[in-house]
Amino acid sequence: MTIPASFDAFRIHDDADGYRGGVEQVSIDDLSAGEIVVKVAFSSVNFKDALAGTGKGRILREFPLVGGIDVAGHVVSSTDPRFREGDEVLVTGSGLGETRDGGYAQYARLESKWAVPLPIGLSLRESMILGTAGFTAALALLRMQENRQSPSLGPLAVTGATGGVGSLAIDIFSRAGYAVHAVSGKPEHAGYLKSIGAREVLGRDALATKRPLESVRFGGGLDNVGGPMLASLLAQTRPYGNVASAGLAASADLPASVMPFIIRGVSLLGVASAGTARDIRDEVWRLLASDWKPRHLDRICTRETTLAGLHTVFEGMLGGGSVGRTLVTFP
Repeated sequence: MTIPASFDAFRIHDDADGYRGGVEQVSIDDLSAGEIVVKVAFSSVNFKDALAGTGKGRILREFPLVGGIDVAGHVVSSTDPRFREGDEVLVTGSGLGETRDGGYAQYARLESKWAVPLPIGLSLRESMILGTAGFTAALALLRMQENRQSPSLGPLAVTGATGGVGSLAIDIFSRAGYAVHAVSGKPEHAGYLKSIGAREVLGRDALATKRPLESVRFGGGLDNVGGPMLASLLAQTRPYGNVASAGLAASADLPASVMPFIIRGVSLLGVASAGTARDIRDEVWRLLASDWKPRHLDRICTRETTLAGLHTVFEGMLGGGSVGRTLVTFP
């Protein structure tokens, strides 16, 4: 396949004219170096993408850069013999949209060491409804289960439940056999949360305690919020349960006590998806395409956009107005 001389990309600048991002024409030689070139079929919108695209978070390490931390598509050229023209591949994180050009372009040049052959059981579209959000949720569960989490310990709480990571975590955890309690400040979306697998939907007041220990309520959970809610979740977790920390939508602080750790043996596990080792990355995607594949991907994908609509999506996400996942499509 011939790569066109120029094509559309959502590129972000920070120079004498200020911080800005928008659709412009680029060439393949404008992009970061890599062994494979992919004709992009889909990308997605994550909180980090919204921060980078608007300048409300200092995500990018260099400029100009094409945004988008997720990408999936077909290989059109490769200098790595492991990949051939026509192969379906995906990449999430791995420096995309941060230190190297990302997925918000009609063509992407990628480092082959991070390219994952599309697993059997997933379409390219499904892989990007999952994207970094689904990968993060599944990585959290993998870490918890490696530390002996099991459904017998009790329900898993998911904070920030209507967001991308939260929504996919509900579906993934439920698919893996856990009862899931969704914690959300958006009661109008309780029906949506139950429709994707939540056993119960709790308001934020369920995690409003400031006491170092509370009565046991959860077997563990995934926190996307940080701050007092994470501290409260730890205080209500069953002995030897696990809480995975994957976000800071409310706060980067953790006003917690050591009491859950030294009295109940609760474990706090960090989840950093961007730099996950390749063997773990492959295992997570294998699970997402098989045993842990969410049942409600089409329901969780609440919106589709083109590159031209990204600004609107970014503002809505940063304003707390988004639910589920937004898929980026390409002509």
